[in-house]
Amino acid sequence: MPVVTVQMWPGRSTEQKRALVKAITDAMVEHANARPDGLHVVLQEVPLENWARAGVLGVDRKDLKKGRDEEKEEDEEEEGDGEEERI
Repeated sequence: MPVVTVQMWPGRSTEQKRALVKAITDAMVEHANARPDGLHVVLQEVPLENWARAGVLGVDRKDLKKGRDEEKEEDEEEEGDGEEERI
């Protein structure tokens, strides 16, 4: 019973998580001879205020704020595109 744990910041959509879990499962089956029905993938979302690097909390890092803001804008644009296509 292999268990793969992924710790990441919040903000990914359910679709992104589905794709990630599928890719991890496929990789474990191919490279570790794991059986998909016995493989567990755990996604742990850790808020930026609970994550630090080099002694600085994620919420206080200037370099992360820019990147997260850009990701958020891209996600909003993609969501907007999807709504237009459904109409």
